[in-house]
Amino acid sequence: MSNRAVISTTDAPQAIGPYSQAVKANGVVYLSGQIPFNPATMQIVEGDIATQARQVFANLRAVCHAAGGELNQIVKVTIFLTDLGNFAEVNAVMAAEFGEPYPARSTVQVSALPRGAAIEIEAIMVPRA
Repeated sequence: MSNRAVISTTDAPQAIGPYSQAVKANGVVYLSGQIPFNPATMQIVEGDIATQARQVFANLRAVCHAAGGELNQIVKVTIFLTDLGNFAEVNAVMAAEFGEPYPARSTVQVSALPRGAAIEIEAIMVPRA
């Protein structure tokens, strides 16, 4: 695929497996799932689910910037939670991070996430030309 570019930044956690932080193909940026890692320490930030969600969005923002875009250019997010009881707090953080029109979204509960994280978010971004 000649129009495929790997996106990488040191402002977001480095990949902990065989994947890229994001890949841009045909003008669309596919962001890998981010967990609440502090990029400097590669450790999960301490704090409640809202604190962790804010860190995840900060990581996504950094990858968006590396791809030449902004968080508000995300058109789809998928949120993975180990406890759907945290949905309201995560929803409040998302509402603060995005303006209208909000991206499409799916939220699912999973039994576990990498490194014991309570939240992971992946996204699709369409940067302006």
